[in-house]
Amino acid sequence: MKRTPHLLAIQSHVVFGHAGNSAAVFPMARLGVNVWPLNTVQFSNHTQYGQWTGEVLAPQQIPALVDGIEAIGELGHCDAVLSGYLGSAAQGRAILEVVRRIKAINPRALYLCDPVMGHPQKGCIVAPEVSDFLLNEALAVADVLCPNQLELDSFVGRRPDSLADCVAMARTLLARGPQAVVVKHLDYPGKSAEDFEMLLVTAEQAWHLRRPLLAFPRQPVGVGDLTSGLFLARLLLGDGLLHAFEFSAAAVHEVLLETQACGSYELQLVRAQDRLAQPRVRFTAEPV
Repeated sequence: MKRTPHLLAIQSHVVFGHAGNSAAVFPMARLGVNVWPLNTVQFSNHTQYGQWTGEVLAPQQIPALVDGIEAIGELGHCDAVLSGYLGSAAQGRAILEVVRRIKAINPRALYLCDPVMGHPQKGCIVAPEVSDFLLNEALAVADVLCPNQLELDSFVGRRPDSLADCVAMARTLLARGPQAVVVKHLDYPGKSAEDFEMLLVTAEQAWHLRRPLLAFPRQPVGVGDLTSGLFLARLLLGDGLLHAFEFSAAAVHEVLLETQACGSYELQLVRAQDRLAQPRVRFTAEPV
């Protein structure tokens, strides 16, 4: 029997709704990955509601919890670390130390960094020190980086002028550490308003993917967290980068179709679980 992969997911958790680990853990498990969730914050709901309660995990608790896993002899079974929303830069540095510890035990382990920098206009609040940490420290350690356009712009320090420029911007990041960059949501001059576009860039190749942009009164939160989680899960299950990229786009689209059909603001992960595990739609990424 083929071994089941194990993944340590270190990001936010909301009690109600779907964001961070609450958007990624169940879908990754549904695909067949054992997920170890470690929550950087626990909030009542995601911050785009405009009000929430909860608390940020003390940074020292991150290595302490990992110490507990190591003490029972399980840390060496970890195949990947996924990091997302951080409550502080100190949390981020604790995560990088955990990544180093895991890679020392299992050199094949992957680190996927979803560099959540926040979007004040949308109500996504992230401390400025976190953005500095992601730019100056996390980038060099990540095997895979999964920014959106806003985050890609922040890493490079400018806006793109074309799709080709987005590729060039992603390539500048490859020179600073990652083996692959997945831009989860593209936005550039000339982009079609009817499409949702994504980009996968490696040192050798780049692929561009389009899927229909579905209309919502308010766009659901957690789509990026879901995308990163599905992409990493498929890598651990044996997919190559391109297939994992195409699969995650299709699976997310299936979830959004169900969410739209329900007229929901929150992602309908449970209702769409069979469709996200075996998407009925397929989107083909084109070389660029």
